[in-house]
Amino acid sequence: MSASLTLVVLMAVMYGTGVYVMLERSLTRFLIGFVLVGNATNLLILIMSGPSGTAPLVTGTASDDRMVDPVPQVLMLTAIVINFGVTAFILALIYRTWWLAQLGDEGDTLSDEHADDTEAATEAVFNQVDLDDEAIQRVLDESNEHGDDSHTTRKGAGE
Repeated sequence: MSASLTLVVLMAVMYGTGVYVMLERSLTRFLIGFVLVGNATNLLILIMSGPSGTAPLVTGTASDDRMVDPVPQVLMLTAIVINFGVTAFILALIYRTWWLAQLGDEGDTLSDEHADDTEAATEAVFNQVDLDDEAIQRVLDESNEHGDDSHTTRKGAGE
């Protein structure tokens, strides 16, 4: 079985469109381009996997000659999982960028209509971060008390 011309053209269009859209400065367009390139890669693996055949189960019979190669199937499954993980990461980046764009230089919100709601939420988040930083600093200070003694002891013993 030869590769279908329709699949080859579709794959080429998806690669071209995906790369073109990924060159935009918007993270949302980058995400769309990345998904297109990932799907085009899956289509490429499907096209290059060879002719269809029976399930890849080794039985020791004569029907094993028509067995399909399982490696392209595994590669395609791996590509799907990696594409999903990177897509989730890019979505998290888009959300974080949107969240930071809503904050002004001083941590105030940019829009006045939601200023009361988001200002209280933002202040609560910043207060929680400050409390977390203080707790981490306390733990580090306590660990440094013991760490400094052992460090000076080892240094003194080595000299």
